[in-house]
This record gives sequence, structure tokens and C-alpha cells, in this order.
Amino acid sequence: MSSTKGLGAWVNPYWRRLIHAVTFYTRIPWPNNMAFDSHDLIRGNVFFPLIGWLVAGFAALVCVASLQVFQLPVAILLSMIATIWLTGAFHEDGFADTCDGFGGGYGQQAILTIMKDSRVGTYASVGLCLLLLLKYQSLLLLPQLLLGLWLGHSLSRFVPLVLMSSLPYVREQAKSKIGVTELKLSRVELVIAASFAAFPLLFVEIEQVIALVLVIVVLTYLLHRWFHKVLGGITGDCLGASQQISEAVVYLVLGATCWNAI
Repeated sequence: MSSTKGLGAWVNPYWRRLIHAVTFYTRIPWPNNMAFDSHDLIRGNVFFPLIGWLVAGFAALVCVASLQVFQLPVAILLSMIATIWLTGAFHEDGFADTCDGFGGGYGQQAILTIMKDSRVGTYASVGLCLLLLLKYQSLLLLPQLLLGLWLGHSLSRFVPLVLMSSLPYVREQAKSKIGVTELKLSRVELVIAASFAAFPLLFVEIEQVIALVLVIVVLTYLLHRWFHKVLGGITGDCLGASQQISEAVVYLVLGATCWNAI
């Protein structure tokens, strides 16, 4: 009996953190019998790549169902709409705000002020349109579309966790609902998150695995250096932008024509 209680005490916190992550990063409703806990929400970020599995699964379901009625281009577009609906355009919004801030601001304070503005500017509009078009065209080129969706949504959600754990949060503490130090994941948590993110790589050719890992490492380094140089750290919008950029890059790598020659 005591061993059962011990197992439950170990599993329950992680289950609650997973529920917090799912309801925060998607439109899936909050369970009525569970109390909200900000600590569980923050620690639930370890499951962020696993949320990518859920989003990719939903995209794949919509795509396969749509293919029974429409051609591939329409099915892919409907799957993209489905993922945007499921996530509430959470990361797209961060990408758009980052485009506006970095495109129209000069200096840290000006950039942060623009990013906080709820209005959508030219840089955001153009950047988001080009990003969605790039993802759409890249998905059309994927030889294994469903696997590509899984990889894109999974790997891209690990990059923000690395940035979150290695850069300071630059919003003023008084204006932030989350403590700066709490955002950082421990090494164990990063390993757990990395295992979720990397699992789909088991189903990809070794050449593509190497390419994806190298590109993700380089991209993470460049984003880290860029955010640190311009802002001195990251914001939530920067994290959303890093997810969107990483997702598009994964699709680009998987759809590259060079694999046809190997």
C-alpha cells in the first residue's frame, strides 16, 4: 500500500504539470477538478516538445481526413489552419510581435515597447505572411508529410527551452507574472525535453538526422547570439518566434532537393 502511495506521489506532480502545459499551449479546456498552480505551469515546460506531438497528430488527422475530399495542397492548408486554431496562434503572435519589434525598433527599450504593443505593424504582417507561405510550400515538398509534421512540431519546441534556460528574461520583474529564475529548466528537465523532441528522429534516415541536428544546433546558437546582442535576453515573444522559425527550418531541411541525390 505504501509503495502505491509513493508511486502516486511521484507521478501526480508530473501529471499535473503535463495538464498545465496542454491547457496553456492549446485550446484544450482546463479540467474542472484541478486547481491552477503557477509553479506547475512553469515546470510543465519540460513537456513542451510533447505538446508538439499532440499538435502534429491533430494536423495529421485533419490532413488525412481532408485528403479524402481535396487534393494535397488544400489538405495541407487545412491542417495548418487546424494547428493555428488548436494553439490559438500563440507562437505566430510571438513571431509577429518580434518582427515588429526588431524591424521597427532601435535599441532595447524601443524594441520591447513595440513588441508589447497589441497593434499589428507592417513588419509583423509581411513577416507572418512570408513565414506561413514558406511553411506551406515546404510541406508540399515533403516526401513523408506526416513524419515531417511530427518532426517539425517536436524539434521546434525544444529550441525555446534552450533559449529560456540560457538567457535572462528581460521584461521588468514587476511587470512579469513569472519569476525570472523559475523559467530556467534544470539539466535533467532539458534531457527529458530533448528525449521527447528527438524521438521522431528514430524514423528518419541517418543523413537527415545529422543534418537536422546540426541545423538546429546552429540555429539555436544564432538565435541565442541575436537575442542576447540586441535585447540582452529573451521575452515570451522571442520564444514564440524561435519556435516558428525552427519549425519552418525543419521543413526546409526535410524538403531539400539534395536528398534526392543521396
